[in-house]
Amino acid sequence: MPINTMETATIFQKQLDQIAVREATTGWMDANAGKVKYNGGAEVKIPKMSVQGMGDYDRDEGYAQGSVTFTYETRTMTQDRGRKFQLDAMDVDETDFVVTAASVMAEFQRDFVIPEIDAYRLSNIANTAIDAKKAGMVNYGYTPGATGTSALRKLKEGIKAIRESGYNGPLVIHATDEFIMELELELSEKIRSITFSKGGIQTNVPSVDEVPIIPTSANRMYTAITIYDGKTEGQKVGGYTKGTTALDTNFMIIPRITPIAVTKQDKMRIFTPENYQKANAWSMDYRRFHDIWIPDNKKDSIYVNIKDAEPESDEK
Repeated sequence: MPINTMETATIFQKQLDQIAVREATTGWMDANAGKVKYNGGAEVKIPKMSVQGMGDYDRDEGYAQGSVTFTYETRTMTQDRGRKFQLDAMDVDETDFVVTAASVMAEFQRDFVIPEIDAYRLSNIANTAIDAKKAGMVNYGYTPGATGTSALRKLKEGIKAIRESGYNGPLVIHATDEFIMELELELSEKIRSITFSKGGIQTNVPSVDEVPIIPTSANRMYTAITIYDGKTEGQKVGGYTKGTTALDTNFMIIPRITPIAVTKQDKMRIFTPENYQKANAWSMDYRRFHDIWIPDNKKDSIYVNIKDAEPESDEK
């Protein structure tokens, strides 16, 4: 029986979106987008609500009238990324196409898509903190394990800085394995675990002061990345690499409500060997839009600890 490629593509699209949120270390950020409206393409509509503060209660007039404003703000995702894949018809027949295609897509997304989304988001967040120039919110020149230093103290200083800035809500920490190892050695196996929910999955992660610490690969913890276009000579491998002026981040502490992140796969297309004109092969088009935004009034709420010394110039 011929495969319904439209139905198969729809199923792949839904599953890949779910996997992207669940497996990305930054997947928890997607929840802040709320009930985002997405109809394909680069635009999303993010709900925005504002209410008035409390007023005095009058025994004769009763409550002071308040107002609620609810609108949708249109945002454009600047990251428009994708790839085309071919599976030779001689290697894949209709009976095992779905299994093979699912394996290809899952590996591509796990090894390339998700790391790039994480690196893009975290570099954006780090740069936001640096550009905010709020005193005490960016710390430079700390190497985990260096003589006379304390990983625990560095972390607690960051939490304290955010609390003193007036934010008392839940926080999330992204930290490199190197930093977490020093923290665990310092606490002599006394570090506590906490349950952290991301993409509907509950996991146990280390914590300090009830703040979850998300282990994050060092190659996703840069202050800047260079994104390859997949076409230009030297960039054909695609993906991303550390930016030429980038600094290495040890950890960052982020209020859970601060980042608004969205990742959406546009309508996936699958062509059968009979319909694909360039080769006797199955063809799959993968296209993903994603981006992250930090509201202006929250840009100074992020704490970042950087391994490198502070640059002498303003160029990051």
